Amino acid sequence: MTGPDTRPTPIPLTLLTGFLGAGKTTLLNRLLKDPALAETVVIVNEFGEVGLDHLMIEGVEENMILLASGCLCCTIRDDLIVTLEDLLRRRDNGRIAPFQRVVIETTGLADPAPILNVLINHPYLAMRFKLDGVVTLVDAVNGMATLDAHEEAVKQVVAADRLILTKADLVADEAGLAPLRDRLAALNPGIILLQPDAAAEALVGSGLYDLAERPQMLRQWLADEALDEVDHHHGHDHAHDGHHGHGHHHHGHDHHDVNRHDASIRAFALTADAPIAQATFDLFWTLLRSTHGPKLLRLKALVNLAEHPGQPLLVHAVQQILHPPLLLEAWPDADHRSRLVLIVKDIDPSVVERLWAAFLGQTPHAKAAAPSHKLTA
Repeated sequence: MTGPDTRPTPIPLTLLTGFLGAGKTTLLNRLLKDPALAETVVIVNEFGEVGLDHLMIEGVEENMILLASGCLCCTIRDDLIVTLEDLLRRRDNGRIAPFQRVVIETTGLADPAPILNVLINHPYLAMRFKLDGVVTLVDAVNGMATLDAHEEAVKQVVAADRLILTKADLVADEAGLAPLRDRLAALNPGIILLQPDAAAEALVGSGLYDLAERPQMLRQWLADEALDEVDHHHGHDHAHDGHHGHGHHHHGHDHHDVNRHDASIRAFALTADAPIAQATFDLFWTLLRSTHGPKLLRLKALVNLAEHPGQPLLVHAVQQILHPPLLLEAWPDADHRSRLVLIVKDIDPSVVERLWAAFLGQTPHAKAAAPSHKLTA
């Protein structure tokens, strides 16, 4: 209950981030089984036209929202504001259960500065939500190369107040991790590295996110973000009048977006209506990996195998590392096509599309991907 002089108790909100393939969805699936995350709303942001990540989160179908088609910046930042405001209205009006926590899983390409700017500085959302942590996952195998190549990954590490080093078991020995550990410590002095199996209580609900304890460069990024937001609204309001009727400031991937993530990074989807032989898919992936290697930032797929009708194969690969595929007991949704979502760097998607068509015995043609849908929270 609230009176005229009281405010609702702020709802804890945790930001879960980390570069492509770091293991965010795996960690989230484990955490959601813990009673500490009961009555949690999960917001998933996916980069690309067809999303699969939300299908891989277990047990929260009624409490999940999908933000699609971009990183958590620019247009998606506005979508996040609208989504959080709508969640609060429905909660306050009794139209949905009174959730006790929100977790936002960002796309691996997300710059955390815009979303932190919203959660810290938005006059209404900063009052209703309590940012209680930024959990960043770092891939022990690809971490050094990722930090070298992608500014977003650096910002994710700097923004963290809890850092998890994943896939350390794939590194030959502890000495092999030393350079990465040193670099993480230099980027975020005093940060404590947690294990991937850390208890939920160590990752959520540990108190208010304290910006004063974060590195100075993060505070500078947030200040720049706030100024950029002002300039963006003043500089683009008139330019966008008459182009968009929904009230958000949308813009293409022009000069503003290029600063968000490398313009050479592309996300696209491949589909197949008919079942695919296991050997055909294996050969396709082997040739793709041997040809393009590290340029394949991520692959996630649900494959309709001819040998296992009704049981899709879940495939996840990061660069040249293919994680053990998992044969699911049933399809997670009504769409039983094979769907492959790829995020690549410096590869023309048409090259991969032609290879896919060749293995399927089809004539290559551009095929628009179905838009991701928003699930009701």
